[in-house]
Amino acid sequence: MSDNNFDVVIIGGGPGGYVAAIRAAQLGFKTACVEKRSALGGTCLNVGCIPSKALLQSSHHYEMAEHEFASHGVEVKGLKLNLKTMMARKDGVVDDLTKGIAFLFKKNKISHFIGSGKITAPGVVDVTAGTKTETLNAKNILIATGSSSADLPGIDVDEKQIVTSTGALALASVPKTMVVIGGGVIGLELGSVWRRLGAEVTVVEFLENIFPGMDGEVVKQATRTYKKQGIKFKLATKVTSAKAGKGAVTLTLEAANGGNAEQMKADVVLVSVGRKPYTTELGLEDVGVGLDGRGFVTVDGHYQTSVPGIYAIGDVIGGAMLAHKAEEEGVACMEMLAGQSAHVNYGAIPGVVYTHPEIAALGKTEEQLKAEGVEYNVGKFPFSANSRARANADSEGFVKILADKNTDRVLGCHIIGPGAGELVQEIALAMEFEGAAEDVARTCHAHPGTAEAVKEAALAAIGRAIHI
Repeated sequence: MSDNNFDVVIIGGGPGGYVAAIRAAQLGFKTACVEKRSALGGTCLNVGCIPSKALLQSSHHYEMAEHEFASHGVEVKGLKLNLKTMMARKDGVVDDLTKGIAFLFKKNKISHFIGSGKITAPGVVDVTAGTKTETLNAKNILIATGSSSADLPGIDVDEKQIVTSTGALALASVPKTMVVIGGGVIGLELGSVWRRLGAEVTVVEFLENIFPGMDGEVVKQATRTYKKQGIKFKLATKVTSAKAGKGAVTLTLEAANGGNAEQMKADVVLVSVGRKPYTTELGLEDVGVGLDGRGFVTVDGHYQTSVPGIYAIGDVIGGAMLAHKAEEEGVACMEMLAGQSAHVNYGAIPGVVYTHPEIAALGKTEEQLKAEGVEYNVGKFPFSANSRARANADSEGFVKILADKNTDRVLGCHIIGPGAGELVQEIALAMEFEGAAEDVARTCHAHPGTAEAVKEAALAAIGRAIHI
């Protein structure tokens, strides 16, 4: 085989693509990964999940020092924000992790091509970097190009005054006022960062509630908490225009169902209205890869597109647009190519909002179960009754477990509270093994720990709550 002949060529070096590349190499495939960024990791690592979590952690420390340390007997004088240092730390975290992926590529003998990949024929990928184009031949091609920020008509993003998540992660100073268009995960996470650092933040959401599709009780609790923290909301409201001017952005708003227009100004506007599949300039239409009505690549149960030998995973095929979902699909796709059995349990993929308190959602909500006519039991336990949460002065929120009324099989779990993103993994494992609420309830949990709230919620689901 020549240097440019591969068993698998993967277009996209994000979580789905790079994990698929590593798994393919482990399975003995000669593998190449094409990524237009110079650094691997995709949107998630470079301008998404990782830098936002770094800033969420740093800004949380700042807010604790400003408002909470004194109650612990820790007095801080002369507190000062050094945004430049905070941003440098964030960039350092990203740089270290991207270098880590590059090391894994070398370790697994994966060929890394920097440039834009385009499928010119089944089994052929052209990689263009500047004026140079290189052709790769592949027995199998995997599309793992992810997604990009969705836009709004009449709003031109300049990544300075009107920004996407990319620009919001790189502001040179703390804006006095910020408007976040969209009440989803990204908007609330980044809105929380800048609110903690001193910005007056207003979230404008078209729907009547933030976090559409999430458990109703969690949404109510989260909305109350965010308001208490200082975030303002304009719900059931649409933004019809946003014009950047000298020193401020002027927005025009009106009720979602129509009405008189109003204007408001902000130093920075964050457009966070979801994400769209990245399929541009990949040559998909020319080779016959089918897309659905929303622009997502259509695939079968083995992640194969309408063209034999061309596969797709991750955000570009829709579903939960989450990095870990893309990783699971990448691994499953490569294992299927190797003739192995593989699956992804889409009913047990957790979603997490990394605000404070954290929010975790897994499986079915009460609203979904009611709509489906499924009989279920509910077990709830508040963190205010959990010893560790009280000792940590971090006791807002609750754990909710939903179990089938007849079989006790766990159907969903929804948590708002300290470390929710970690606590939910216990239930994800239980659901993966089709476990019952009683299985969780009868498992010994260390005391004192916030995980005891999960055990107590499971006990409540079987009518045996002890500490409430």
